[in-house]
Amino acid sequence: MENNYLEILSLLLTWLIVVHSKLQKSVAEEVERLKRTDGNYRPSLAIVQVGKREDSNVYVRMKERAAKRIGITYKHCAFPETISQSTLLHEVRKLNNDQSVHGILVQLPLPHHLNERTITESILAEKDVDGFGAVNIGMLAKNSATPIHVPCTPMGVMELLHEYNIPIAGKHAVILGRSDIVGNPVSYLLRQENATVTVCHSHTENIQEQIARADILVAALGKPEFVRGEWLKPGAVVVDVGINAIHRNGKRELVGDVHYPSVSQVASHITPVPGGVGPMTVAMLMRNTVKAAEISRNKSNLRKVSINEVTLKDPVPSDIEIAKSQELKKITTVAKEMGIHETEIETYGHYKAKVDMTLYERLKHRKDGHYIVVSGITPTPFGEGKSGAAGGGYAQFVPMDDFNLHMTGDIHAVTAANNLLVAALETRMFHESTQTDSTLIRRLIPVKDGRRVVPKGLLTRWKKICSNLKQDPNQLENVSQEVLEKFVRLNIDPETITSNRVLDVNDRFLRSIELGLASTEKGRSRKTSFDISVASECMSILALSNDLKDMRTRLANMVIANDTNGDPVTAGDLGVAGAMAVLLKDAIKPNLMQTLEGTPALVHAGPFANISIGASSTIADKVGLKLVGTESFESADSAGYVVTEAGFASDMGMEKFFNIKCRSSGLKPSAVILVTTVKALKLHGGGPELKPGAPLPDEYLVENLDLVRKGCANMVHHIQNSQKFNVPVVVAINSFKTDTIKEYETIRQEALNAGAIDAVPSYQYSKGGQGALNLAESVMKACSFPKKDFRFLYDVKSSIEEKITVIAKEMYGAKGVEFSPLAERRMMDLKRQGYEHLPICMAKTQYSLSHDPKLLNVPNDFVVPIRDMRLNAGAGFIYPLTAKIQTIPGLPTAPAYLNIDLTEDGEIVGLS
Repeated sequence: MENNYLEILSLLLTWLIVVHSKLQKSVAEEVERLKRTDGNYRPSLAIVQVGKREDSNVYVRMKERAAKRIGITYKHCAFPETISQSTLLHEVRKLNNDQSVHGILVQLPLPHHLNERTITESILAEKDVDGFGAVNIGMLAKNSATPIHVPCTPMGVMELLHEYNIPIAGKHAVILGRSDIVGNPVSYLLRQENATVTVCHSHTENIQEQIARADILVAALGKPEFVRGEWLKPGAVVVDVGINAIHRNGKRELVGDVHYPSVSQVASHITPVPGGVGPMTVAMLMRNTVKAAEISRNKSNLRKVSINEVTLKDPVPSDIEIAKSQELKKITTVAKEMGIHETEIETYGHYKAKVDMTLYERLKHRKDGHYIVVSGITPTPFGEGKSGAAGGGYAQFVPMDDFNLHMTGDIHAVTAANNLLVAALETRMFHESTQTDSTLIRRLIPVKDGRRVVPKGLLTRWKKICSNLKQDPNQLENVSQEVLEKFVRLNIDPETITSNRVLDVNDRFLRSIELGLASTEKGRSRKTSFDISVASECMSILALSNDLKDMRTRLANMVIANDTNGDPVTAGDLGVAGAMAVLLKDAIKPNLMQTLEGTPALVHAGPFANISIGASSTIADKVGLKLVGTESFESADSAGYVVTEAGFASDMGMEKFFNIKCRSSGLKPSAVILVTTVKALKLHGGGPELKPGAPLPDEYLVENLDLVRKGCANMVHHIQNSQKFNVPVVVAINSFKTDTIKEYETIRQEALNAGAIDAVPSYQYSKGGQGALNLAESVMKACSFPKKDFRFLYDVKSSIEEKITVIAKEMYGAKGVEFSPLAERRMMDLKRQGYEHLPICMAKTQYSLSHDPKLLNVPNDFVVPIRDMRLNAGAGFIYPLTAKIQTIPGLPTAPAYLNIDLTEDGEIVGLS
C-alpha cells in the first residue's frame, strides 16, 4: 500500500510539473511576443509584504522566481510588522498611481491590527491581480458580468480540471469552505460551467453526506487531513487546496485538507500537497499580471474620441446660449478616450481637470504627432482675421463660463507669484535702508542651535558670493565680515526696477501710479505702474517652461532690477524664487477641457501676443503631441494632430512662436493655418474705417472684388512671413453670410499664387466640425508634404540691434529701426550684463504690420521706433517696446461687464 501511494504521488507530481511548466511557458511566450511588438512593454508586479513570517517569505520568493523566469518586472515592497493601517493604505495608493506597476498583490495573512479587507479593497480593480477586491469578486458572482481578474487559486483549480479533461457540466461539485479567496469564487466558476454546486462550511450539517454525493470535491477548509477516503464516492475528482503544517513522528510535515493515503485509493484524480494547486496559483498570478499590463497598454493606446452631436440653429445663437444647451462629457470620459489614466488627472468639478506631469513621462517614448500652429493676417479692430483663442458659435471650448472666468486659477497664481516678487523687492529695499549691517546679518542668517543657518532660498546666492570672494561656503562661522555684508546687502538702484505689479483687469488708471505714500514707509515712495497679468514674465515663464525644475530655474533667473554697480538683481538673490514656484506648482499642469463636440482640448497659459509671446504652454503642446503620437508598433500614418495658437498675426504671435517658443522647446511645426476674413481684407484694401458700435458700411456687406484683391496684399505678406521659416501654409477663410463665392475664389487664387498649399472657406462657426472638414483635409495634406528644414529668422548670437532689425525688416517690411536714448542705455546694460544673445520678443500694435495702427495693408518706407527695452531673463528673451504700446489695456465706453449677470438660479448670462 505504501509503495502504491508513493508511486501515485510521484506520477501526480510529475504530471503537475508538466502542466505548470506548460502554463508558465505560454505566459512567457506571450510576454516575449508583446515585448518584440512594443519595445516599451514592461509588465510589472508589486508584492506588498508586512512582517517577516517564514511561510510568507517562501511564497514571496516563489512568486519572485516565477516573475523573473517569465520576464515580469518584480517589485518587493516590504514593510515592518508595526506599520499603521493608514501608512500601508498610503503605500498601496502610491502603487495604484504608479503607471509602471500593473499588478499589486498583498501577501496574506496580515498582522492582526491591520484590516485585510480594507487593505485588499484599496487596490484598483485593474491592478487587483489576486482578484480579491469587491469589483472582481462581485463581477465574478454575477452571471452576466466578466471580472477583470479571476482569483488565482480558483482559476488554477479550473485550469487543472481542464487539463485533466474532467467533465464539469451536469456534475455535482461540493466546495468545502466559503472564503472569498477560494471557496466562493470556485463555486461561481463551477456554476458558470454548469455544475450543480453545494458549498459547505463550519455550520453545515451532515457534511459527510454532502461529500459522499460529490463528483468533484474542492477542499479549502484549512483543517489538516479532514476528508477521509471512506467518505468519498468512488471515482470522484478531488482538488485539495489546503496546506497545513503538522508534526508527525517528531517531524514538521505539510499536508492538505484531505487524507491523501486513503483518498488517493478512492478518487479518480487527486492533487497532492504540497506541489499541487500552489504552483498553479503562482502561474495564474503571472497570467493575471500580464493581463493587467495588457489592459494598461490598451487603455494608454485607446485614443478613440466619440463626437457629441450638435443641434445647429439658424441664425446662430449667442456663444453662451450654445454652450449652455450642449450636454458635455464628464472630463474623466474625455481623458479616458485619449488614453489618460484616471490617476493622471486632478478634476476641478465635472468638466475640467489638471493633467499630472507624470503623463508626459509615461508617453515620452512615443513619436510626436503633427504640430500645427494657427496664426492670422492683420486683424480688424473687431478681431476679425486673427487666430481664434476660445473660438465661438458651434466651434468653441466648453464650459464657456469656466473658460472665460477663473478656470483652475492659473492666472490668479501667476498674479500672486509676480506680486510676491515685487513685494519682496520693495521690502528688501526698505529694510536695507533702515537697518544696520549687523541687524541684517542677524535676521537673514539667524543662529539656530548655536550655528548660523542660511535660508534655503538664499543658498544659491550665498555660494555665489563665497565663490566670488574665495571663501568656503560651508564655514559660516569663519567667513569674513566682508562676505556677510556683501551677502545681506543687494543695494538695489530704484531707478532700474523693471518688474511691475500685475492685475488681471483692464485698468488704464494703473498705467502710472505712485506707491509708498503711507507714513510707515518713511518717505520711500516711487513712481511705477501696473501690467496686465497675462503680459507678465511669470506668465511667459509658465508658457515656456519644459517642466517643474525648468520653471524653478527660470523664476530664479528673473532680473527685477540692477544694483548700484549696475549688476543684475534676480529673484534668486531675493530668495523668493522657491516661494514663487510653490505658488505656481499646480498652475504648471495643463488644463484639460473639451470642445462643444467633445474632442479634448489642453488649455494652458496665454501671454498676450502684442506684448509677450502669445502662445499656449510648451508643456501642453508636448503632452498633446505625445497623446496623438505613435508607438513603435504603429504606422506613422496613424499620427494625430495638435493644433496650437500663436496669437494675432504672423508678425506677432507666429514670429515669436517660431523664434522663441520653438527655439526653447525644440519642437518643429508641421504647418501653419493662416486665418483671414473677407471683411479684414476689404479693410486693408481701402474700405471705410470700422468703428465699434457703428453700422457696417455697405462696402463690407456686398460683393466687392476690387477691395478684396487689393487687401490680399496683406495676406500675401503673412504667407511669405510663414514661408521664411520653411513651414507650409494653409489659408483658412472664416466665413460670414455676407461673403460671396467669387470673393472666396479671389482670395484662394491670390493665396495659391503666393505659395500657400490652399485657401479654404471654413464654416465652423455656423456648422461646427462638419463645416471645417475641407479645411482639415487641406491641413492634413500640408502635413503630409516632405518637410523642409525648419529654420529660424535670426541667429541668437547676433547683436540685439541686428536681431531687432531683422524682425522689423523681414516680418514688418520696415526700412529700419531707431532707438530712443532710453532704449540705447538699456541695450548697453544688457550687453554688459551678458544677456545679448537672448531672442527678441517685440511689443507692438497688432493692428498693423508696422508700429502705427493707422498704417493698414502692407505699409512701406517706415522706421520702427524702439522707445524702451526690458529684460525677461527668466522667460529667456529681451522685450523691446515700440511706439506707444501699453502693457495694461483700458476698458471701452461700453465694457462687456454691462451685460454680464446671474439669473435667480445662479446661471451666468451675458458672456460672449
